[in-house]
Amino acid sequence: MSLLPYSWARPFLFSMDAEVAHEHTLAILAKSQNTPLQCFYAQKRIEDPIQLAGLTFPNRVGLAAGLDKNAQCIDAFSAFGFGFVEVGTVTPKGQPGNPKPRMFRLLEADALINRLGFNNEGLDAFLHNVQKAKFRQQSQARPMLLGLNIGKNASTPIENAADDYLICLEGVYPHADYITVNISSPNTQNLRELQSDEALDALISQLTAKRTELAQRHHKQVPVFIKIAPDLDEAQISVIANTLKKHCATDATASWGLIATNTTLAREAVSALPHGNETGGLSGRPVFEKSNAVIRQLRQAMGPSFPIIGVGGVLSGEDAIAKIKAGADVVQIYTGLIYKGPALVTEASKAIKSLNS
Repeated sequence: MSLLPYSWARPFLFSMDAEVAHEHTLAILAKSQNTPLQCFYAQKRIEDPIQLAGLTFPNRVGLAAGLDKNAQCIDAFSAFGFGFVEVGTVTPKGQPGNPKPRMFRLLEADALINRLGFNNEGLDAFLHNVQKAKFRQQSQARPMLLGLNIGKNASTPIENAADDYLICLEGVYPHADYITVNISSPNTQNLRELQSDEALDALISQLTAKRTELAQRHHKQVPVFIKIAPDLDEAQISVIANTLKKHCATDATASWGLIATNTTLAREAVSALPHGNETGGLSGRPVFEKSNAVIRQLRQAMGPSFPIIGVGGVLSGEDAIAKIKAGADVVQIYTGLIYKGPALVTEASKAIKSLNS
């Protein structure tokens, strides 16, 4: 258990604007990681290894992308006890994102709305930070895994989106345990169009060709996960599943996987709450059931062995178990970490481990 209970820090953080608190927390973590101050939040990792996508995940609880967009705090989050941490989304060029304010807490719903818009310092700065991380040098039998999440610049026309993904894929490939292709953020104009039949097929075809080239160059195979939205009907989910099954059958380079899901545009559960109708993606408890429904359909469509990472609304060990029972192999948290603190990592890891004990 960490020396500083999150219940002490949360009132201070929640007294600030949500994005200011976010930036303040990251600054503290970046400065304290790999120093004696890390003891204030470090926790013993729960060991519960699982083989997935050709990788050994030390446990089945990870950090979702979006919290550490510039990969500044990898070692700090490793100290939280995560089995895997995903950073990004990174774009080829740095960009400021959407105008502020652009992040809002919905306290009554254990939720957030954000319209950040892939704000990040760009690929070069991102890779510099990734290469500074020391988590792989720690003396653990199974190092934490690192996922690198890639996207497109807002200024890049949607018809040229693949160019940005290929630039980022080439940049992150040598440094990633797995790579996530984010085609589901609601905060970059037209991005979700890439989930459609022809657009997704074309994008995956280009990613496949580039990944084959990179695997030969770097002498390693890196799994690629496609991150999808919760706001898809059954027909759209079937299209995504069929497209991936087609490419899984023809691409022998490495594993494919899915991350279900990103944030939702739905507002039924929060429209009456303060900030409930802000533009952006809604995360936290209101997306829990929508995410699980997508996971269940994907598991049925893709079969028992296809890698699925479940994310959306995990705020307790019970929630984590529900994600696994819906069909996820491992889970990620983000909003739950903001509301519950690092203890949620241990709670969720223990809960999932109990399923097999």
